Amino acid sequence: MAQQENEVRFCCSICLDLLKDPVTIPCGHNYCMNCIKTSWDEEDQKNIHSCPQCRRTFTLRPVLQRNTMLAELVDELKKTGLQAAPADHCYAGPEDVACDFCTGRKLKAFKSCLVCLASYCEQHLQPHYESPTFKKHKLVEASAKLQDTICSRHDKVMEIFCRTDQQCICYLCSVDEHKGHDTVSAAAERTERQKKLSKSRQTLQQRIQDRKKDVKELQQEVEAINRSADKAVGDSTKIFTELIRLMEKRRSDVKQQVRSQQKTQVSRVKDLQEKLEQEITELKRKDAELVEVSQTEDNIQFLHNYPSMPRLTRSAKSTRPNSVCLQCFKDVTATVAMTRDRIMTVLSDEWMSEMKMDVVLQPKQPTTRAEFLQYSQRVTLDPNTAHRDLVLSDGNKKVTLDSMNNRKHSSHPDRFTHSAQVLSKDGMTERCYWEVKVNKFLGVAVAYKSIGRSWDCKSQTFGLNDKSWALYCNHEGYTFLRGGVKWRTPVSGPESSIVGVYLDHREGILSFYSVSETMTLLHRVQTRFTEPLYAGLSLEGPPGVTAEFF
Repeated sequence: MAQQENEVRFCCSICLDLLKDPVTIPCGHNYCMNCIKTSWDEEDQKNIHSCPQCRRTFTLRPVLQRNTMLAELVDELKKTGLQAAPADHCYAGPEDVACDFCTGRKLKAFKSCLVCLASYCEQHLQPHYESPTFKKHKLVEASAKLQDTICSRHDKVMEIFCRTDQQCICYLCSVDEHKGHDTVSAAAERTERQKKLSKSRQTLQQRIQDRKKDVKELQQEVEAINRSADKAVGDSTKIFTELIRLMEKRRSDVKQQVRSQQKTQVSRVKDLQEKLEQEITELKRKDAELVEVSQTEDNIQFLHNYPSMPRLTRSAKSTRPNSVCLQCFKDVTATVAMTRDRIMTVLSDEWMSEMKMDVVLQPKQPTTRAEFLQYSQRVTLDPNTAHRDLVLSDGNKKVTLDSMNNRKHSSHPDRFTHSAQVLSKDGMTERCYWEVKVNKFLGVAVAYKSIGRSWDCKSQTFGLNDKSWALYCNHEGYTFLRGGVKWRTPVSGPESSIVGVYLDHREGILSFYSVSETMTLLHRVQTRFTEPLYAGLSLEGPPGVTAEFF
């Protein structure tokens, strides 16, 4: 900081660099000799010369003499390593407040004066510190919005806050148009609001801490889920590996048994084959002897040899392939196929569904109002669905029954024509919760977009068809309708001006609650939703009946 102050003190206000050949002009300000010469050369044509800093004029051009003492100080500073040229960060950038008195490239403003309505760099601010004239001037941090602190009517500094009109005013305003209003000093109001701000920050900080705690708990839950899932994958992989190993062993056993039986049966057949081939050889030899005797020409010789001919013995029974053995192999295949079918049945899709992974991983249903509000859904009504007797307001969040209203409703295919009811603009397919401010003549409903729009009462009235579910509030209490009179269900529960609706589209849960200090379940539906659901309101009774989402 001290070094920066020295840089300013020994800086030429023209070139903004360390003084070179410093000279002192009659008003006492110092410049580089070449800088002031150049400046005065430009003024020679006007026959008047002035100080670039304080604007004091000289009729005759002063003779410049080198300030030896100042030159020695600058040289000494240079030897100690001081570089007085202001760094780029000393100049005012596009987003900085610039000094109003710098010429050429402007320096950053150090302070702003609420009396002068000007901003000053450190060098040009010195008169405010040194001259008694500026003693009563109020200096603040450099600001580009000085005009915001000045009353546009009286051109006075606004130092008073009017609590009646919630605006800053000047002294003249307080005795003029704000006379009699509750006014305090801006500083007092700042102190008061600072306290509120501090409390708000404490609340925010506490909420941040709570959310950090929630995030940490969720992270721990993620880690627990990951650990549990990894363990389940590891254990199931181990079990399946054991099953695969057992199946491999059984496959090897079956293969070994089949090959062993194959070897035994092939050996048996080959033994029979060898015996048959030996018999064939013997028969061929006997046949050759018979041929030789039969070809003897001499009758006596033939008769003489005939008794010595070998007699044919009865041949062994011919052996055929063993069909029992072949059936054995077929039975093995059938047994293995049967085992396969049984295993496939066990590991079918039904087996996967029995694990109910979706149920295990689903978060629990909310129970407190704070938990319900985590699924809060902003509901906006669709004017194109509103019956002609309904008037929407408050950003299409409020609806009023006015059968005498003269508003013309354009024809639209989504508009209800029979019942005074209206649907929300957006459909819902996730978990969501909303609340309705109700009266004695109101139906709170959800419906598919495909609900009827004709003049037929049952096709379009909430609760009288299979495309809507409705809870009606009247002087008798609550009634739940689904599919008409057949599904008309009286509902008991505490009366409340607020009905909460909770929807879990994926799980097929629709619940209606009486909301007060506690959440009282009025009616719950467990079903399967096939389309996006839209929030609906049905109004009946005297004109002026209203309902509002909030």
